[in-house]
Order: sequence, then C-alpha cells, then structure tokens
Amino acid sequence: MSNLKMPSAPNSGLFKQGYQTYQAEDGAVNRNIAAVREISSMVRTSVGPCGRNKIVVNHLQKIFLTSDAATILRELEIVHPAAKLVVMASQQQETEMGDASNLVLILAGELLSLAEGLLRLGLNPSEISQGYEMAKNFAVDTLEKGTLFKNLANNQITDLTDVDQLRKAVSTAIGSKQYGSEQFLSGLVAEAVSYVMPKNPRYFNVDNVRVVKIMGSSLEASAVVRGMVFAREPEGSIKKVGTKSKVGVFSCPIDISTTETKGTVLLHNAKEMLEFSKGEEAQLESIVKELADSGLRVVIAGAGVGELALHYLNRYGILVFKVGSKFDLRRLCRVVGATPLPRLGAPMPEEMGVIDVVETIEIGGDRVTVFRQDHEQTRTSTIVVRGATQNSLDDIERAIDDGVNVVKALTKDTHLLPGAGATEIALATQIVAFGERTPGLLQHAIKKYGEAFEVIPRTLAENAGLDATDLVSKLYAAHAGTESTIGVDVDDNDGTGLLDAAQNGIFDLLAAKKSAIQLATDAATTVLSVDQIIMAKRAGGPVMPKQQSTGNWDQDD
Repeated sequence: MSNLKMPSAPNSGLFKQGYQTYQAEDGAVNRNIAAVREISSMVRTSVGPCGRNKIVVNHLQKIFLTSDAATILRELEIVHPAAKLVVMASQQQETEMGDASNLVLILAGELLSLAEGLLRLGLNPSEISQGYEMAKNFAVDTLEKGTLFKNLANNQITDLTDVDQLRKAVSTAIGSKQYGSEQFLSGLVAEAVSYVMPKNPRYFNVDNVRVVKIMGSSLEASAVVRGMVFAREPEGSIKKVGTKSKVGVFSCPIDISTTETKGTVLLHNAKEMLEFSKGEEAQLESIVKELADSGLRVVIAGAGVGELALHYLNRYGILVFKVGSKFDLRRLCRVVGATPLPRLGAPMPEEMGVIDVVETIEIGGDRVTVFRQDHEQTRTSTIVVRGATQNSLDDIERAIDDGVNVVKALTKDTHLLPGAGATEIALATQIVAFGERTPGLLQHAIKKYGEAFEVIPRTLAENAGLDATDLVSKLYAAHAGTESTIGVDVDDNDGTGLLDAAQNGIFDLLAAKKSAIQLATDAATTVLSVDQIIMAKRAGGPVMPKQQSTGNWDQDD
C-alpha cells in the first residue's frame, strides 16, 4: 500500500518564502473589483457641488480638508495593486486635464461593479473587455462628432481672452469645489488668465497664474494683481520705487566675498586696527556705487544680504528684495525680463530688467511686496486670496488651480458639453441603443457600459439629498427622442430636481470628458484582464516597537 501524501501548498517550491498568490479560481478578479469599488465609493460622496469633504491626515500628520479627489488620493497611500491602477489613471487625468479626476475613478468603479454581474452570468473577462472597448470607441466618436446635442454643436469658446466666455467655461469646475462662490472665483480666474494669455493661446502656461494666500478678512476681499506678489517685505529701508525702474537679479549673496582659506592678521598698533575694516568697506561701497551708476533701482538677491551691503544700498536709494526659492527667482526674471547673474557687479544693459512699480502694501496686517506691471499684457498675474482659516484657503487654491487648468484644456479643444449629468444620460441612452443593435454576446457588455454612465446623475442626486432612482427615470424620460440638455438640479428649485444645464450655464469640457472616459475604460479593462496576483514579502525586518521610557533617564529602575 503506497503512502498517501498530503499535497503541499501550490507553488511552495517555486517562490521564496513569504510570497502570496491569488488565482482566478480563488476569485482574484472579484477581489480586485471589490478593492476598486471600495476606493471609488470613498470619493463618490465628494462629487459635485453638494459633495462632502474628507479629512485626510497624511503620514506627516498634515491635515487636508477637501472634496478634491486628486488631493485625497495623492495623500492616501494605497497599496492594493488593482486599486493603484485606477488611481494612476485618475492622476493621469489630473496631470493632463486638471479636472474630472473623480469621474475617472467613479466610472471605472461602476464599470467593474457591473462587470461583476456579467461574470456571474458566465461571460468571460476578455468578452467583457472587448464589449467595453467597442462601447468606448462608440462613446468617444459620438462626443467628437457633436451628434449628441445638435443645438450645442457650435457651442464653443471663440475668444480665450474674453473674460465673459472664460467665466462660462471655468465656473462649473470651480462650482464643484466651492459651491456658492463660483461666480466670484471664476471672475478672478478669468481676469487673471486674460492678463497673461499670449497671442497664440497654445503657448499659455498654467504657471503664469500664481496664488498668494493671506489669512484674514473674507473671500470677497480677494483680488487680482498684474505681476507677482510676495508675502514678505524688502530687506532695506527703501520700500517703494517708481515707474519703469531697472532691476538687477543676482543669484549669489550680496555681501563681501569671503576668502577660501582662513588667515591670521598681525596688527601692530591701534591705527592699523582702525584701518583694517576700512578696505573692506571701501570695496563694498565701490561695488554698490557701480550698481547705482548703472541705473539699477531694484536689486533682487537669490541668497543672503550682508548688513554692510544693506547699509550702502539704503544710502544709494536702492530697493533690495530677497527671494528664497530659486523657482520664484526664475519666475521673477521672466516677469521683469532680466538675466540672473552669479557674480556681484554692474549688469550689462541687456541683463537688466524693467518693472513698472515695486511697492510694499499692507493686506490684513501682513506686509506684502508687489511687483506690478501696469501695461495690458503681463507675464504673470497673481490672485491674492483672503479667507478665515488655512484649510479654507488651501481648498480655494485647489479650486482656482482647477479653473486655470480648465483654461489650459480649452487651448487644446474649445468645445463644451452640458454638465449636471445631462451628457452622461444622453450617452447612456445612445450606448444602450447601440448595444441593442449589436449581435452576439458583446451586447450585454455594451449595454452595461451604457448603464454605468447613470452613476454620475445618480451620485449628484444622492449627494444633494434627492431621490436618485426617481430622478434618473425622469432624466431618461426627458432625454427620450428629443434633443435635450436636461440635467440634475442640486438646489431642487422647482421640486422636480431637473434643470436645463445649457440655459443655466453649467458646462463641462469636451476634452476632459473624453479623456476621462478613455482612461476609466482602460483602467477597468486592465483590472478585468488580471487573473492572478503574485506578491512578494515586503522588504525590511520587523519593526521594533518603541520602548516606553518611564520617568527620568537618570532614575534607578
């Protein structure tokens, strides 16, 4: 009789100890779907104007209070490999478009949830992926052709320097973060962008719109400044210079250069001691006089400013300003048109810059220095944001960043779509109809893909406290047959929960929507095509718990 051997664990002799593997038979796909659903349901409650905020405390114990999906995901350290794929797709959307990053997550989560039902029916993951791909291509084509809304076919931004048109495009993106203040904030963003928009909008740089946050007062006290604002005072006693002042930028310290080696000086009498520092003073004065003679009225220092140098610069009436960050130094060079010099000395005429006004003003108890350009087109504009708490200022800054990124996306494609879930319901109707026309098994996946788009109006309704199921059926009825731009009314003004998105000025970007749909589908099909996860043991030894110290170190135990 042969000995019956117990089968050992699978792959036990194959990998090093500590490996974990999840097979398709163990439900690896379903586990992945569950992980993605978990993370998409987390950001789902933060969508739209009524979305709730999350408090995220990151590994450095910094507190973030925000409803911005990109920020929430950036600060959470997600380790699940499948969830990470979807998070990466959402980050890609944030990098490319700057908006609709939560649409990627929610749509991918919903697509995978519906795919789970199809897997139970017995469809193969590859069939579902294939159907999803077909449906994605159909959806993107429908959006690009503009056949979805015929009366909106020519609805696009024609002039990117026109403040009113910019406001129309930007206000929806800001409204989803700062509902109620979107008109005021979109006005600030549109004004700031119109100052820096180059002749060819394709060269618009997001970095040219800066945000400076100053605590105190209320949001209504915020304003746009042409030029740059720094939250510090100049170094010397000169706080303001007049029109068209010449600027020199030095990336080195403004001080007497110290010698490489240390030396000892032998002084014989008191006279020599008195004259010892005179040579140094004379040398420094000659340098500052040289700067003043070249016509410089403003000196920007990239490093420290010595006490003695400051004394002479004050005497010659030169404003000295220190910029700690090398990035800000570069931006300032761009604003004034100067070349940063690594040595101290009079710059050549072409190395100098010109600024209209440099002045120190007081905003809410904080002294700030403004480098202002008064002519029509400036290199940089700054939005000075006021608010009560640091958290609210940070959140307003994120909303403004989203608004500026919307303008960047508009430089690639100026078409707009109705927001408030109207586009999603119209797409759902079209895709389900396309599924009905498709023969074979793929039609199940295509119809489910269409149904997934319901998640946006449903979420908007849920977050606003409305009856989501009732609203979605009303939306379908409103979109049946006719060209309709009806979406969800989160304020529920007339009791129906519906409004006309186009008439109410709620618009989303075509480019951002298209990109989000593509990224969400790619992420979902990638997760579906995984049938096994093999994870190595994490590197590093066991983490020793910190020993509790009792009392003083000096006491006997």
